[in-house]
Amino acid sequence: MSSRERLLAAIDGAAGAPAPCSFMMFRALREQCQDEYEFAARQVEMGLDARMRLDDLPVRFAPEVHIRESVTPAVGGGPPLLTRVYETPAGPLTSTIKQVEGWPFGDRLPLFGDYITPRAVQHPVGAPEHLGPLRHLLTPPADADIHAFREESARRKRFADERGLLLTGGWRGERSAAGEDRFLVGAEFGTGSVVDTLMWLCGGTEPLLWAYDQPGFLEDLISLLEDWNRARLEVHLEAGVDLIFRRAWYEGTDFWSPALYRRFILPTVRRDVELVHQAGARYAYIITSGMAPVADLIVEAGVDVIVGVDPSQGKGTTLPEVRDRLGGKIGLWGGVSGPLVVEEGREEEVRAAVAEAVAALGDTGRFILSPVDNIRADTDRARRNVEVFIETWRSLTARS
Repeated sequence: MSSRERLLAAIDGAAGAPAPCSFMMFRALREQCQDEYEFAARQVEMGLDARMRLDDLPVRFAPEVHIRESVTPAVGGGPPLLTRVYETPAGPLTSTIKQVEGWPFGDRLPLFGDYITPRAVQHPVGAPEHLGPLRHLLTPPADADIHAFREESARRKRFADERGLLLTGGWRGERSAAGEDRFLVGAEFGTGSVVDTLMWLCGGTEPLLWAYDQPGFLEDLISLLEDWNRARLEVHLEAGVDLIFRRAWYEGTDFWSPALYRRFILPTVRRDVELVHQAGARYAYIITSGMAPVADLIVEAGVDVIVGVDPSQGKGTTLPEVRDRLGGKIGLWGGVSGPLVVEEGREEEVRAAVAEAVAALGDTGRFILSPVDNIRADTDRARRNVEVFIETWRSLTARS
């Protein structure tokens, strides 16, 4: 079987399929590679079931949008403030953050990203009157960008077909567009994000309050984000991908109650799944914590595989809990903590964690082994532990 066949068998639940091993994210390796082709080839050399990933479409604001940026110097011992104002024909949107330690973008302030919310003084979207300006920032893909995307995607599909690799779209994980785009938009963005984008634009608290105080506004905002994402998703599907990823880190019950999930999030998942399945692709849902109370709804929506089963840091995601609730019902991807075990653990801890994951979930027939979420560290310990991880998996699944 090729890597593509092994991964699809595990996602679909083909009888007797051994658990493949495909890393969710592998930043330490990606940063050593010139491009996606080298990244995939290096993983194949390591014995992993690599994927060939499509780049994302650029995010371009409407041409009439003008951006003003400023830095307010520190006053009274406080940090400097970074502000970006988006001037649109429908009015301005303003984003301000505290430039505290760990801010990675210098004096620039992207629109999206996890770095923004914990430092935010003002998010760009905070009221119904911001929907109009936001539409000028979230525009449909440009024809020239679609043409370039199709050309490069065709090359990557040929590469994947020749080597028997799974072709994936929607989210990449390690790296987004370089250069100015990442400062205008955000290094973490990827097509396949609705509620994560919502939280980036509005913060982690306000949308939850709107669910009770302004539910109509929240529904309109989610609908705007869904429609924008859908236009980008359709271009990915035209490229013939095997699997579409959706970022759902902020869709679990660490944030939303099951009732709120059912009302505001579940309908968007169902529509995405229907679109992806109509195109003959599978649908992957990345959620690493707060999954258990909505697990049945995720299955009900038709999701093919849950990505990010983290037995160490997630809530309600211990391996016995996941097996009891979801074993055999849906694909499960993960099983071992990346930062705690692979980056920082001892070799014997890596072997034990891999063995535990394979024993707990391997015989469900719908399991893909991976560190969760990422391997970022490029240290002697981490590199050796990656080798031990792969060696242990091979021995347990009779892979040579």
